[in-house]
Amino acid sequence: MIDIARASAPTDLILARAAASEARIARMCIGLTWTTCSTGEGLGLAMSPGVASRVLPWPGTVAGRQVGEVAGWLSSWNPFEATVGLAAANAIINSSGNPVMAGANALAPGNLAVFEHFRPRLDGRKVVVIGRYPGLDRVLKGLDVTVIERQPAEGDLPDTAAELVVPDADWVFLTATTLINKTFHRLAALSREAVTVLMGPSMPWLAEWAEFGIDFLAGVTVIDPAKTEQIAAEGGGTRLFEGGVQYAVADIGQARMAAAKAEIANRVARREALKAEMASWHDSGNAGRFPRGAELVDIDAKLSRLDTRFKRMWDARNG
Repeated sequence: MIDIARASAPTDLILARAAASEARIARMCIGLTWTTCSTGEGLGLAMSPGVASRVLPWPGTVAGRQVGEVAGWLSSWNPFEATVGLAAANAIINSSGNPVMAGANALAPGNLAVFEHFRPRLDGRKVVVIGRYPGLDRVLKGLDVTVIERQPAEGDLPDTAAELVVPDADWVFLTATTLINKTFHRLAALSREAVTVLMGPSMPWLAEWAEFGIDFLAGVTVIDPAKTEQIAAEGGGTRLFEGGVQYAVADIGQARMAAAKAEIANRVARREALKAEMASWHDSGNAGRFPRGAELVDIDAKLSRLDTRFKRMWDARNG
C-alpha cells in the first residue's frame, strides 16, 4: 500500500509540472463559477471561490506573466490566488500532449456524466461525495450516499464530518477543488480503504495522483476553448458542459490494485509460517498461549482489511 503520508505534497507535484513551461498567460478570467486561464495554446480551468472581493491587488497585471510564476499562487491560502494559480497550472498540464488525458475515455455530455458512468457499480455500496453537484440526488437516487460540503445545504454534512464518515466508505468521489482549499491530502488519506475518484474541471490530469491512493481520474477535456471562456466569463456553471468541455475517465489505479494483491500474498505467507510455528510450539509440549499469538491476530486483522480493499478495487473494474 502506498504511504500517503510520505507522498509528495500535491501542490509541489502540480507546480513542478507548471514551472517547466516558459509559456505566458494571454488571458485570465475569474467567472462567477469557473476561472479560466489561456496561454493562447492551452486553456486551464479551476472553480472560482464563490465569494466576492473588491480589493484584489493584482487585477490588470496577470496577463503577460509566465505561467510558472502565477501557478505558484496555488500555494497561497488566499482562495482567489490559489484558484488563479491552479487555473494557470492546468493551462500547461491539461494540454493536448498530456498522455493521461489523451488516453482517457470520453463520457456522454453533461455535468453529471461521471456519476452516471459509475452509477451501475454503486448499488449496495456506501458512497461519499466530497462537494455538492447540482442534480446529484436525481442520478444517485436510491443509493447510500453522503455528501460532504464546506457550505452544506439541507441534507449535506459539513466538511468536519469527513473524519468520521470517509473511512467507512466503499467509494469516495473527491472534488479537485480540494487542491485549492488544501484539504486534498487529508481526504486522500482518509479514503485509502475506498475506491477513490478525483474529479472535476479543476483537476490536473496527472498519473501521479495514484501515489495518493486515487483509482480513477474524472476530469474534463476542452472541446471548444472560445466557447468555454465565454460561458465562464458570462457566469456559466453547469452550462460549461454544453459544448464547452466534456468529462472523461482514466483508470490510474491498476498498480495500486496489484500492490494490494502482492501485500495479501505476503501476509498470507507470514500467517501460514506463524501458524506452523505455533503448531510446532504446542507439539513440543508447551502450555499456555503461543508467545507470538498477538502477531497472528494482527496479521488476520490486516488481511481482512486488505481483502475488503482489494475486493472493492476489483468490483470497481469488473463488477
